[in-house]
Formats: sequence, C-alpha cells, structure tokens
Amino acid sequence: MKKLLFVFFSFPFFALSQSADSAFIKTMADEILSNGKAFENLRVLTKQIGGRLAGSPQMVKAENWGAATMRQSGADTVYMQECMVPHWVRGGKDIAAIVSAGDKKQSRSLAVLALGNSSGSGTKGVTADVIAVSSFDELEKRKNEVKGKIVFYNYPFNPTYIRPGQSYGEAGVYRYNGASRAAKYGAVGVMIRSLTGGTNNYPHTGAMRYNDSFPKIPAVALGLEDAEYLWQTCSKNQNTIVSFTTNGHFLPDTTGHNVIAELRGTETPNEYITIGGHLDSWDVNEGAHDDGTGIVQTIEILRMFKALGYKPKKTIRFVLFANEENGLRGGQKYADMAKAKNETHVFALESDGGGFTPRGFSFETTNDKIEKMQPWVNLLLPYGAYELKTGGGGADVSPLNKTFNTPVAELLPDNQRYFDLHHAANDVFEAVNKRELLLGAVNMAGLVYLVDKYGL
Repeated sequence: MKKLLFVFFSFPFFALSQSADSAFIKTMADEILSNGKAFENLRVLTKQIGGRLAGSPQMVKAENWGAATMRQSGADTVYMQECMVPHWVRGGKDIAAIVSAGDKKQSRSLAVLALGNSSGSGTKGVTADVIAVSSFDELEKRKNEVKGKIVFYNYPFNPTYIRPGQSYGEAGVYRYNGASRAAKYGAVGVMIRSLTGGTNNYPHTGAMRYNDSFPKIPAVALGLEDAEYLWQTCSKNQNTIVSFTTNGHFLPDTTGHNVIAELRGTETPNEYITIGGHLDSWDVNEGAHDDGTGIVQTIEILRMFKALGYKPKKTIRFVLFANEENGLRGGQKYADMAKAKNETHVFALESDGGGFTPRGFSFETTNDKIEKMQPWVNLLLPYGAYELKTGGGGADVSPLNKTFNTPVAELLPDNQRYFDLHHAANDVFEAVNKRELLLGAVNMAGLVYLVDKYGL
C-alpha cells in the first residue's frame, strides 16, 4: 500500500517538475532563437581573425577577442589560464605532382596539404617511386618493396557506417601513424587519402605523430579526386614517380591561454560545471565548424543566462580551450589546475562536432547516470535532441574524466556533412547555417540547466 501511495503522489510531482523545466527551457530557446548573437560572433571570429593555429598571431587575437566578448556577454569574471602550446608552422605552400607513369613523363599537379606536426621535405623536395597500399596489412606484406619510395595509403571512408565519425576513427590511424610505419621500412615520404567521404578535391590536414625510433619523413594528404587518380595510375603503371615539397617545422613552444568566464553558483559555488569548445583551428581555413561554432555556442549560453537573469546553483565555467588540434595542451592544463586547486567538477560539456542540426549527446560516464538522464530526452526533443548515450565526451574535457572521473559529454550534431570540410580549406563561415547553430546552443543550455538543477 505504501508503494502505491508513493507512486500516486510522486507522479504528479514529477509531472509538475517536468512542466516547469519544459517552460524554462522554452524560455531559454526563445531567447537564443530570437536574440542570439552566436552567428554574428562567428562572423567576426572567422572573417576578422581567421585560422587560429596554436602559436600563431591569430591565436593571440582570438584569445583577446574571446575574453572581450565574454565580458560583454555579462560574465561575473573572465580570466586567462596560461599554458605552453606547440608552435608548428606550415612554412610555405605545399606542392606535389606526378612526374612520370611507366615510361611516360607527366606533369600533373596534385592537391596536397602537409600533415600537421610533420617535418618538411627540404627545398629540394622528395621525388621517388610510389608504392600504393590500401592498408597497414598490405604495407607489412610488401615491406621489402618500401625502401627509397613514397608510400601512398589509400584507405577510404567506409560508406556503410551511418555515422561518418566511425569511418574517421578507422581511417585516422593512417594520418596519425602512417609516416613512422612507412619510415620503419625505409620510405622517404608518405601520402595519405584525405580523411573524408566528400565529393570534392580539397585536401584535409590534421595532426600526425612521429615515432622517434624512425626517421621523420615528410607527409601529406591528398584531395579525394587526386587520390583516386594516383591510385588508378599506380594500378596501371609499375613505376609511378611523384615529387612533393613541404616546409613544415616546429618553432619553440610559446604561451597560449584557456580563456575562462564564470557565472558564480548561488548554492554550491565550489562545484563546477564546464561548457566549452576549442579556440584554435588549422591554418588553411577559417575554423568555422571546427571549432568556431562550439566557441560561439559556449558564449551564447553565457549571454542567454545573463539576459534571463538565471542564477545557477553551481558555478558554471565557460571555457575557450587552447590547442586542441595538435596537442590538447589547453584541456590538459585545465584539468591539471583543477587538480592542483582540489576543485570539485560535477560535469563538463563540449561542442566540437560542428554547428549542424543537434541530434543528442554522447557521454563518458556510468550507465546508471545515463539511465537517470533518459527522462530529460522528452524535454530536449522539441529542439532536436533525441539521444543521450554512452560513447565518449569531447577531447578537451576528457582530461577531467581521467583526473576526477567527472562525467563528460559532447554535443552530437548531424555529422553527415562534417567530414566534407573537416581540416580543409572549405571550413568557412558560409558553410554554417544560423538556425542549426542556434539550436545546438539551445540543447546545450537545456542539458546544463538540468544538470545544474538535478545533478548527476
């Protein structure tokens, strides 16, 4: 009988609570969709500052812009958290061409970009026969053919995966580790098929890493059309010679900053919720979707909370992280400083999947917490989010999970188009839809509001 009474009395309370939450989330959504500044902020970040690779002058401009914009948005406090960041520079234009195929000379240029963190080829460039392989397994089988050659990894996105991020994860090992795997057997250079399933010829850069046990050979990514052409050429001709020149190199580490704003909590101010994105981007584009959209969504939530006079229970931090692209120094510094101060971090959310239509959130946390949050789907569903699932949080907030076991999450937009422009020259302001961008901010704000009110 007691159990029945509990159900009878608790159900109306739950319904009333959901009704109040629904009304407030609608109020937040109306403010963002009617008065949101995210799109105009993105215009300034992309068109007036542009690409913001760690260590660059644009990095400094972006940090100062971020701090000023968060002050204008009404933050209780804004400050810079210093961290040392790597300073890789492209050093010039990356060029490549097919020199000959079989016994016929050619002069067909190839669209390429040096991979981030790669060493340049030197002024003379690299000219050598190409050995084209479809996988690391094939490289191992043909390892005795590699010495003195350029290895071309032609590993395409798997079109049967509904989520392109799964394809990116599989193909990413060739960008990240391919150079050293080839250098182990004497290769003098590496080319990879760009990590995209798109339909254009933009090459996609991105970070790679050398194994110090092997020579640091130059590495480039090919646009898809040229990757297909080179693959077919190598298939038809036993000897295909390619030449490419890159100029990438590291300068000494330099000072960067996480830009942090706070809204002070009214009940438990020493408990922290973090919202953020990464301020840096690759140098070859405007960094609009990656991750300008995450940055301006973060600032928009701050602006909206202040516009509505929202008083959070916990302190909410809005963080523009430094150096996600080629080092993750900002995210690690944030976690290290939190540990040094013995802070309590209850939740962290990142937007780093582009400014497309929101579909849900992915979490790194326990199953019981995921189950607790499932009723919230009904509150977010009107704004596009239908899924709260495990699968990992954002890169910048992941050190908090490793350090404190803090639940972390990442906004999941519809990413069917994301890898068409990820790390490529076409990641520009014009590729962002205002409505989709603002809806992402609405869903992020809704989730943070619910965590602040109910905890995890």
